[in-house]
Amino acid sequence: MHWISLLLLRLLTLILITLSSAVAEEEWTITKFDNLVYATVSGEVTHGDTLNFYVRSEDNCEKVWNTFSFYTYEKPGDIKQLLHKNVPIKINGVDVSAKVITVNPFLMGYRVSFSLGGFPIKEYTQFLKVFYDEFQKYEIEIVDGLDFKASKYFDISNNNWKLDDLIPSVLEANKQCKQLQHQSS
Repeated sequence: MHWISLLLLRLLTLILITLSSAVAEEEWTITKFDNLVYATVSGEVTHGDTLNFYVRSEDNCEKVWNTFSFYTYEKPGDIKQLLHKNVPIKINGVDVSAKVITVNPFLMGYRVSFSLGGFPIKEYTQFLKVFYDEFQKYEIEIVDGLDFKASKYFDISNNNWKLDDLIPSVLEANKQCKQLQHQSS
């Protein structure tokens, strides 16, 4: 009887390992919305944090807008003051900043969305691919800055995303954006 319990325990362990490795796989979604198409991938630390690449028909589908979101359980009374502010971040250890574009209540906390800006689509995706390949990761960390304490607003201040399928995903968003353009002309 003891060997049956041991066998069931090993089987359960194997199933859990298989399921956890399946969850960690990179999965991109492509979504159309009005005059834009975007490619999104979920974070590895906090799955609900997304990295997004928007392609808009009003930009002739030649520009990509790079945004990302962080969920936070922290609820400081002044969290809305972050809106439209540049917040210090590090991408793979490189100091940059990101503009807060939305702060919305979500579940038991807030979802904060940031923009890195808009860039020429081909050059930017190639740059990101090389950058990702060099570091073998794409990690964003919200860091302390002048008059900004990251831990006041974010209980988890870092996340990373897999970008192995970045180029085909953004190319698909670009293709669908061009189809939107043809449909509206």
